[in-house]
Amino acid sequence: MDRGTLGSAQSGRLLVEVREEGASAIVTPAGELDHHTADLLREPLDDCLDNGFARLVVDCSRLEFCDSTGLNVLLGARLKAEAAGGGVHLAGMQPVVARVFEITGADAVFTVHDTLEAALGG
Repeated sequence: MDRGTLGSAQSGRLLVEVREEGASAIVTPAGELDHHTADLLREPLDDCLDNGFARLVVDCSRLEFCDSTGLNVLLGARLKAEAAGGGVHLAGMQPVVARVFEITGADAVFTVHDTLEAALGG
């Protein structure tokens, strides 16, 4: 499998790493995803879609916090990915982040996997 690094972006509270594995782009946000850091995730997700990756896997295992702005970034990426014939898969959500998805009902519109390995295999 191809494991090329596509890029990364960082602020004081959020680091986003992007790599390619097969037909998927794996986007790993680490830290806090909120109003102040949302563009650091939005831009790499958009870049992946613009570069032909319709299947995005967001590894949430290092995401410590996600507010409604962060949720909207992921929902926007989902709509764009589905329009391109793909989708957004979420993997390894911490309980505090998973709770945001449960409360808002967003967990029903994403494909959610317990682990990154499961997301890549599915």
